[in-house]
Amino acid sequence: MQALIQRVAEARVSIDGRVSGAIGAGLLVLLCAERGDTEAEADRLLAKLLKLRIFSDAAGKMNLSVQDVGGGLLIVSQFTLAADTSGGNRPSFTQAAAPDEGRRLYEYVVARARAAHAVVATGEFGADMQVALVNDGPVTIPLRVAP
Repeated sequence: MQALIQRVAEARVSIDGRVSGAIGAGLLVLLCAERGDTEAEADRLLAKLLKLRIFSDAAGKMNLSVQDVGGGLLIVSQFTLAADTSGGNRPSFTQAAAPDEGRRLYEYVVARARAAHAVVATGEFGADMQVALVNDGPVTIPLRVAP
């Protein structure tokens, strides 16, 4: 399972012109379930995400987590993170989890995040979404846990 995490001043996801989810300061999480991923990988990724110290403390050092600062999480499904571009010009997505399994794991992560964190917003699995954000820093970090 992998995620691309962006520290944001604000972010929102829209579907057909309506806002599906929005946060102020916090983390935009583009989330990808891959073949072979289970709840164990999802739990490890979420634990790491919630404790990752990428927010500035009073001294300006990245030393605080999203939980420490009370920031929001905007979790958006993003199967294209599994792209394999080694074979040519058209990416292959064969490493992405099958749609039913990807949805199940995405919903699992969202439910676990909501149980562990106060502010969690989402996109909609499988929808054509437009994501708008103000990247803070900029800080963008790939996060991967393997089965």
